[in-house]
Amino acid sequence: MDELRIKVGKDIGSENLSFSSTLRENIFVKKMNNPLGYLLLAVLCISLGILIVYQGLPAVIIILLALVGLPIAYGIVFFPKFGIITLLVSAYFIMWFTHMGFDYPFGTVIDVIELLLILGFFIKQKKHPNWGIFKSSISVFILIWVLYNILQVANPIIESRLAWLYTIRSVAAVMIMYFVFVYHIRSPEFIKLIIKIWIGLTCVGAAYAFWQEFVGFLPFEEGFLNSDPKYRNLLFIAGRWRKFSIYSDPVAFSYNMVISSVLCIVMMLNQMKLWKRVVLGLLAFFFIWAMIFSGTRGAYVLIPAALGLLVILKLNRTILIFASAGFLILAFFVYVPTSNYNIRRFQSAFRPSEDASFNVRAINQKRIQPYIQEHPFGAGLGAVSLTGKQMVRHSVLTGFAPDSGYVRVAVELGWVGLLLFCTLLFGIVRSGINNYFKIRDPELQNYCLAMTLIAFVLAIGSYPQEAIVQFPTSIYFYLVVAIITITRQLDEKNYPKEKPPVKRLI
Repeated sequence: MDELRIKVGKDIGSENLSFSSTLRENIFVKKMNNPLGYLLLAVLCISLGILIVYQGLPAVIIILLALVGLPIAYGIVFFPKFGIITLLVSAYFIMWFTHMGFDYPFGTVIDVIELLLILGFFIKQKKHPNWGIFKSSISVFILIWVLYNILQVANPIIESRLAWLYTIRSVAAVMIMYFVFVYHIRSPEFIKLIIKIWIGLTCVGAAYAFWQEFVGFLPFEEGFLNSDPKYRNLLFIAGRWRKFSIYSDPVAFSYNMVISSVLCIVMMLNQMKLWKRVVLGLLAFFFIWAMIFSGTRGAYVLIPAALGLLVILKLNRTILIFASAGFLILAFFVYVPTSNYNIRRFQSAFRPSEDASFNVRAINQKRIQPYIQEHPFGAGLGAVSLTGKQMVRHSVLTGFAPDSGYVRVAVELGWVGLLLFCTLLFGIVRSGINNYFKIRDPELQNYCLAMTLIAFVLAIGSYPQEAIVQFPTSIYFYLVVAIITITRQLDEKNYPKEKPPVKRLI
């Protein structure tokens, strides 16, 4: 349990104060322990009593939310480790709460957490500036990408600047999270804690998918599926429902299972006890098995792709033996005759010419190519989003479904934006590979390897689907990119005078 403790006291200058004691010290002792403070508290109590008498239950709910929300907001701003963990956990469950049918825009909760983290980042950066976080090649790529998205407001053919505003609000904040992560994640112990939380949350998602597969959907999920005919068209195939667990849709669910299984596989390469390796191996198998329930063909090919790059980067006898065994098992499942629905759908992922949905996507992409070629800066950020379609109902893009992260970027941001996006992804994977060979600390090297493989998988997965759009992947993608940078910085701090090995793959 000692590994799970976060020394958040450092973040405000005291190593011995906990979050709750610091909150009490700063607000109640220092600020309110005087006659004026007593008067304010008395006025506040009387006002709350009057509010409850005249407004009833809504007032009680608002007061409770304020009592809980204000301390949490304070903690997110001044205790960044607490804030980062709050963001990572919230990103996993936000869509599950949305499916429950509450009439509340839960996405704004994530926006608020991000804005509070950004506020805390600016406060810390002012007191303890660290301009080095902006100097890496990845940081430069991300800054260029953020700037290009912001400049889309001046796109001459944009049909709805309100759609741009709605989209940039969340897109820019998510991208800035990279700098927040790089600034505040400064130890291998915190990286390890994040990975443990990540794997634990994925266990919840995988277990819930098994519940949906073998027990069924809960009433609120059935209500969600019946709320719009498009859900039945997309998710009910061959007499079976595709499972989505606690995520927004089967794609987000399956891709999260993929990257978490890749994470477990690479973590097995760390120096650890045998039983821990066995547990990680079983978890990877558990996640892959759950992924199959999603029926997302695009996800099935990502595990072999990750293993292929792993073999290239870490080629040794043990890796080669296990990789060969893995590919033999894969070949068996691809070619074995079966009547099982899940296995048949899995097999179809490796035969795209026989996949009707793949052929439909190819036709749609061919149809939109002239539009992309004629509009170098695209139709504007948010043009093919749900919000954009609602705001512009008679656009030439009305009814167009991108069904691909790259196609969406090309349509909204043009071929110039697509070039920048591909450069960003290539730069991330390239930096990850080079950092992996330069890092000397085995633990940090393994973390870098895991994140590089995940970034590679999401780059490939963006072709058949929109891989990094939905929660929690949109948040975790920039966490992955940040850890690629952080591991190199921590290694340079630990080995300041030693020359790194000169290996470079790219």
